[in-house]
Amino acid sequence: MSTTSAQDRAGLLALAVEAAQEGGRVAAEGQSGIGVLDTKSSPTDVVTEMDRSVEELIRKRIHAVRPGDPVLGEEGGDEAGEGAVRWIVDPIDGTVNYLYGRGEWAVSIAAEVGGEVVAGAVAVPARGDLYTAVLGGGAFCNGEPVRAAAAVPLELALVATGFGYGSQRRAQQAEVLRTVLPRIRDIRRGGSAAVDLCELAQGRSNAYYERGLNPWDWGAAALIAQEAGARVGGLHGAPPNPDLIIAAAPELFAELHDLLAPLGADTDAPAAG
Repeated sequence: MSTTSAQDRAGLLALAVEAAQEGGRVAAEGQSGIGVLDTKSSPTDVVTEMDRSVEELIRKRIHAVRPGDPVLGEEGGDEAGEGAVRWIVDPIDGTVNYLYGRGEWAVSIAAEVGGEVVAGAVAVPARGDLYTAVLGGGAFCNGEPVRAAAAVPLELALVATGFGYGSQRRAQQAEVLRTVLPRIRDIRRGGSAAVDLCELAQGRSNAYYERGLNPWDWGAAALIAQEAGARVGGLHGAPPNPDLIIAAAPELFAELHDLLAPLGADTDAPAAG
């Protein structure tokens, strides 16, 4: 476990919250100016520019307080630094939702020390929600404690997931879903991994899985889910990784893991046999 003190973690969280909220305000103000049907190309260009602008703002806010810290961001890549804390930033998680004027998008910022996330903030501006957690300190939404739902049998589980954009990956994900869907209560596809994991932390779903995510997608939200009582990991004891991430109460995690493992849910090709 990280050697950072509770006071250090609180300070890192305060900076993450400040940067996430400011980035969220800027992104929310810009969302109303995007017209999906304006042309075939410019709306996407606008979203890309907003992603970059918000991430640059967040980097500046972090470096104004902690100038030596490295930052890993979706848009700006991995920026080296001599500081002990690495910041993991997703300026707009759920860009397609953002483009279409939907509310399921978030600004996510995590503080990582020694390879372990110790503080995280996820702002969901359209809903007015701010999810936060520090390692060992519980999970919160708008300052109120949240807790993941207790485990239920797999057949009673509401399971959230997401899909990639490549055709081969989508085809395989559809095949996996064909087996999963008859075995569970129902499926949900929200379009933002960060929001999905935070809603899991609130008990608004029972489980979540997805292939193809990156550290900035799950960085803060995975800590929030874990601090709310969920288990978050990959297949066969692996930590969350781009191949597959699963989250649920521990007993349900095991059931969902054992369902997904033989299906090739962590690959883009059908499972053998």
